[in-house]
Amino acid sequence: MDYPVLPHEDARLKALHDLKILDTEPDERLDAITKAAQAYFDCKICLISLIAEDRQWFKSRQCLDKTETPRNVSFCTYAIAEEEYLIVPDATQDNRFAGSPLVKGEPFIRAYAGMILKSPDGYELGTLCIIYDAPRTFSDQDINVLRDLGKQIEEITFQHLR
Repeated sequence: MDYPVLPHEDARLKALHDLKILDTEPDERLDAITKAAQAYFDCKICLISLIAEDRQWFKSRQCLDKTETPRNVSFCTYAIAEEEYLIVPDATQDNRFAGSPLVKGEPFIRAYAGMILKSPDGYELGTLCIIYDAPRTFSDQDINVLRDLGKQIEEITFQHLR
């Protein structure tokens, strides 16, 4: 599966690495947000995903054992190429994802919503995402709640840079 690469990919990756967050221990404050999001949205999986060179790594994860997946199968890689978020109501009907091993096999992703998490200087580092194993639509209220939770994550994650 090919995936989009941002025109400012080198600067984006530098911003991610400057955070020194990849492969760090879980953060209770971030885990509290993903647990709350999972409960609010009643979703199968909730993640804080950071997109590195060749992988997506999960800073926080609910109901997923893996700590990372290859970037080339990542929904979040597509999300960071959007303006603010990515909504996929039914991955089996989306040409970008229908053939993905994450759709055809575990965790059998059907619906996805990912809100972009940005560095203080505006680089797209990853997402807060919610994942379902059945198709689902997302309301404006859903998007607003994801946006608010994303802002909380950015504040916690980047507060040491201020």
